[in-house]
Amino acid sequence: MVIDISCRTAVVTGGGQGLGEALALRLDREGCNVVVADINYEAANAVAQKCRKAVAVKVDVTDFSQCLEMARAAEEAFGAVDILVCNAAILKSGDIESLSSETFRQVVDVNLNGYFNTVKAIAPSMLKRRKGSIIQINSKSGKKGSYKNGAYAASKFGAIGLTQSLALEFAPYNVRVNCICPGNLLNSPLWVNSLFKQYAQNQGITEEEVRMKYISQVPLGRSCEYEDIENALVFLASDASSYMTGQAINVTGGQQMSP
Repeated sequence: MVIDISCRTAVVTGGGQGLGEALALRLDREGCNVVVADINYEAANAVAQKCRKAVAVKVDVTDFSQCLEMARAAEEAFGAVDILVCNAAILKSGDIESLSSETFRQVVDVNLNGYFNTVKAIAPSMLKRRKGSIIQINSKSGKKGSYKNGAYAASKFGAIGLTQSLALEFAPYNVRVNCICPGNLLNSPLWVNSLFKQYAQNQGITEEEVRMKYISQVPLGRSCEYEDIENALVFLASDASSYMTGQAINVTGGQQMSP
């Protein structure tokens, strides 16, 4: 089967930088109309300007009213939404003593509640049309606990449970809901500018030792790259995956092999 998602409309939350930007640009190259949604409007607009046919929308996914505005803006720009990519997320690590309750709530609010709000805003039109693919960008930390990273892992475990539940709810309407669980994107700005420093401090080792530690855990012996996630996204967005729903697909180089 030839995978073709051209002329479909896609919304990407957290699309203003990093992996979200890469996913938005890939959907653009595949011929989609793209709504680049981010809490940072300037960043979202800069990504939209790189696309063939895209608009930028400012959205804080923890605010349901803003998610509704995003849905309206998407339909005004391009009509019905066919593909929803729930990518907006934050990561703040720490052990039980250093991680504040406020920080824990913030991580869960963005990563789990924000996912719920986004789907709640976009899904009704998909259900009415009996057509749509919803893809949540999860993590290998949604499958296995993450050392001194409990807030993030908890939010991602919860998001897989939400994905499976929504998949059951939406299946009669031919709307599919799946997750992608990436491995460590060690060459991404998130890791280079932030996570190496956080993990080196938390684990009492150097940043280079953090890199070597995570590479050594990957059977295929390399970092996960944006393109690896893009390829899985295009597949899940397309009709080639029409018999798949409620899945959490590992893209980890073999680091995570369990269901």
